[in-house]
Amino acid sequence: MKILVTGANGFLGKNLVATLENIRDGKDNTRGIEKNIEILKYDLGLNEGSLDDFCGKCDFVYNLAGVNRPKDASEFMQGNFGFLSTLLETLKKHGNTCPVVFSSSIQADLSNPYGESKKAAEDALFEYSRQTGAKVTVYRFPNLFGKWSRPNYNSVVSTFCYNICNGLPISISDRNTEITLAYIDDVVDELIAALKGEENRDGAFAKVGVTHKITLGELADLLYSFKKMRENGVLGDFTDGGLSKKLYSTYLSYLPTDKFSYPLKMNVDSRGSFTEILRTSDRGQFSVNISKPGITKGEHWHHTKVEKFLVVSGKGVIRFRKIDDEKVFEYFVSGDKLEVVDVPVGYTHNIENLGYTDMVTFMWCNECFDPERPDTYRLEVNPE
Repeated sequence: MKILVTGANGFLGKNLVATLENIRDGKDNTRGIEKNIEILKYDLGLNEGSLDDFCGKCDFVYNLAGVNRPKDASEFMQGNFGFLSTLLETLKKHGNTCPVVFSSSIQADLSNPYGESKKAAEDALFEYSRQTGAKVTVYRFPNLFGKWSRPNYNSVVSTFCYNICNGLPISISDRNTEITLAYIDDVVDELIAALKGEENRDGAFAKVGVTHKITLGELADLLYSFKKMRENGVLGDFTDGGLSKKLYSTYLSYLPTDKFSYPLKMNVDSRGSFTEILRTSDRGQFSVNISKPGITKGEHWHHTKVEKFLVVSGKGVIRFRKIDDEKVFEYFVSGDKLEVVDVPVGYTHNIENLGYTDMVTFMWCNECFDPERPDTYRLEVNPE
């Protein structure tokens, strides 16, 4: 199958092409599409082939080309309606009635130059379908966001992400303004579904199955919380239907290349070190513990706090004793055989490094440490 993608260098085009290339190269076998596809990429500055040549041999068309921020408003009609008209006339010239998918906008119902150009393109495409019998699919996309979107262009999310990541101010005219967002991976999933003839339909138009609503104020606050997380180690709640997770992935894609890493506070003493990696609002905290050879740490118990220990390097033993009993239980652990050891409540416990090198233990606790209520009580596992 030969698939023509116009606007292949744009935000949506790049993400779609990357997915199609993974399918073609056998790196993504989850889409239900045979990998014997050829991708015909068309965009300004691309020299892979002419539109006429592509229209003569393609089996499917994604028309994602368009104009969003022209220097003159008249370019909207030329870049959106005009290019689509050229595309359709070229397909007609070759007698090619393959399916055509068109990227339109929710603004097509609005009286502005951009919306009017998209509406004119939609009408032309539906008329083309009536004349030729070709299947056409029109998506009125909301605000799209995700990796590779240009900041300060046509995406408020990418602009906010870029500015916040780079310490630049953002501008909000009304914090209560609500916007509808669609994540680029969800959009690509839907476009791949359309390739298989399984698009989501809503009357005359197709739609993305997953969208999200958020106010500009909420969006800004959430993105600033991602920036703060790198300073205080607290990751917020990601249980809002996936939006926070998608925004967090998008935010990180705008980090300056020299800012991927950030330091952690290491609590170091003669026994080794203890470093908190991440706190969450509802999933506890994650830490890494380094014990020097021969060192024993712990010797305490908890009422409600539970932990999971995973030794990833070195070897040692984790000991337990119920606080009202004398019997001691031992679990020998090693980085050579990864296994998680749960630390139940009501058991005093310790961990000893039995090796000749540092022992590294990854630790999870179901609640973040609170110095006002530490829920940690000193008691030796092997009392003298």
